[in-house]
Amino acid sequence: MSQTDRFNALVLAADRTAHDPVASKAGTACKAIAPVGGTPMIIRVLDALEASEMVGRIVVCGPPASVLPDCPELQQRIECGRVTWLPNLDSPSRSASSGLAHLDRDAPVLLTTADHALLTPAIIRYFLRESCMTDSDATVGVVKHADVTAAFPGTRRTVIRLRDGGVCGCNLYAFLSHRGRDLVSFWQRAEDLRKRPWRLIAQVLGPGAVLSYLMGLLTLDHALSAVSARVGVKVRTVTLPYPQAGVDVDKVEDMLLVESILARAAASSHDDSEFTQR
Repeated sequence: MSQTDRFNALVLAADRTAHDPVASKAGTACKAIAPVGGTPMIIRVLDALEASEMVGRIVVCGPPASVLPDCPELQQRIECGRVTWLPNLDSPSRSASSGLAHLDRDAPVLLTTADHALLTPAIIRYFLRESCMTDSDATVGVVKHADVTAAFPGTRRTVIRLRDGGVCGCNLYAFLSHRGRDLVSFWQRAEDLRKRPWRLIAQVLGPGAVLSYLMGLLTLDHALSAVSARVGVKVRTVTLPYPQAGVDVDKVEDMLLVESILARAAASSHDDSEFTQR
């Protein structure tokens, strides 16, 4: 894997459950097309992927076909071939498996989600370049929980608490080899336990590791080595220096946080522009 390889991208864009609270708050039929900062979340993600210049083909799983007319910009990108649309299945992991089956088996793949409203080209470039430098089949993006809380005080994120520090997921995964895609089969077994990491640890590492986890003795390297041995895939993490990479829009309060972050960024950009003009 070289740093010059262009990745295929797979974007999961269906709601996890019926009556998603973010979609309800935004008045949209699906969370992926809920606007933040005036732009549907999925369009923000697609724009970031294209602007990164490290992504070629883009496949989107979901939202349902009946929802597409509600997001004309997404529908236009599908119709003109900028994006390939696939129907979502009944879970994120199954949708991911379906999407990967439609991509060249030898192509490296970046997987992310449509609710990653703060995703930027810089985040994508950093994650993919660092991923290419690992000796692994797959990588998982994480951020330090301390960085997220320092940048966004009061925000509540799902935290995996380890001896070497708590981390938050970033909804960024890179499959660097065909073998790396086998990680999705592990994901299918684990996705129902994502909010209960101790149960996942018990399944993968055994009951003794649960005590280590609860006592704060388990390390990230230990956990990843166990996953690699269990799945037969070499998995590494990429720790990102961007706290916003750990903020996705799972809840209404997440949407309000993202709106405030985007508003501050826009105001700062405006102020800088006025200063330059003077």
